[in-house]
Amino acid sequence: MLSKSDFIQAFSHLGTKLIPSTSGVPAVMEEAYLKNNWFTTENVAFCLNNWSDGLDEDNLSQWLESIPAQNESPKTIGIIMAGNIPMVGFHDLLSVLCSGNRALVKLSDKDEVLMKYCINTLISYKPELKDYIEITERVAKPDGLIATGSNNSARYFEYYFKEIPHIIRKNRTSVAIVTGNETVEELNALADDIFQYFGLGCRNVTKLYVPADYDLVPLLDATSHHAEVANHNKYANNTTYHRAIFLMNLTKHLDTGYLLVKEDEKLHPPLSCLFYQRYSDEKELNEWLTASNQEIQAIVSHLDSPNHIPFGKAQTPGLSDYADGVNTLKFLTNL
Repeated sequence: MLSKSDFIQAFSHLGTKLIPSTSGVPAVMEEAYLKNNWFTTENVAFCLNNWSDGLDEDNLSQWLESIPAQNESPKTIGIIMAGNIPMVGFHDLLSVLCSGNRALVKLSDKDEVLMKYCINTLISYKPELKDYIEITERVAKPDGLIATGSNNSARYFEYYFKEIPHIIRKNRTSVAIVTGNETVEELNALADDIFQYFGLGCRNVTKLYVPADYDLVPLLDATSHHAEVANHNKYANNTTYHRAIFLMNLTKHLDTGYLLVKEDEKLHPPLSCLFYQRYSDEKELNEWLTASNQEIQAIVSHLDSPNHIPFGKAQTPGLSDYADGVNTLKFLTNL
């Protein structure tokens, strides 16, 4: 039976094998792109560098400080992974294993290349992990479940797994609060939060809250360093399609050539689009945020608030930044 220190060593070793320049990794990145064209070399490298930094032995030890040294009664935890951005399900695998439990993993076919590389690297380093990780096409009779999917998928998960402890994640997105006092550097960083991974992640900013008299032009100018997204075929097809819809319906909008910006109360715009809403005061803004709390993954701003993330940091969560604010480790250790 493996101990907490064994898992820390294994994942720390994996971190050294996620550096994009490491031998063999460029070939894995290329394979991931051929399997899923959204996983460009730049986006995968960004993801791998984040995880390589995060899987530092000290980081892992601090994160797992409250976990017992050894799990004397490991459970089998089903993990149903999404595949919208690279390695989006990795944190769940990390949490399940580091808590001393066994992982029964249903990979997304959109992200199986990177996840299989991680799993194979872990087992190659510590063969005993083969008894802790099983890849399956069907998650049957686990002791607990962590599942991520669409709202429709979540309804199915909630019904099918209603008898066991579970964490089920639905559609969420992230928003930014703009005050009008942002620096150019902060606006550039906000653009990164919008465009990283083509805006496909739940931590991507898809909605802006701006003051009633706010001029959007400086903010849109700050997005120009992401104009190359228009060269990506799938992204460009989305832009062309939604531009045509807006024009046919005479929908008022702004068009940068690579981003369609529309005033709208909704949180979830189509891909290649960004919604914004004007607030008159802080009270009104807080009422909107409270009403949408169950749909928001992260709030980005330069305001001094413990619940806000600085501009440019939306897609670099730490080990303790749990999806939907649900502490996965606590869930796993209390089973």
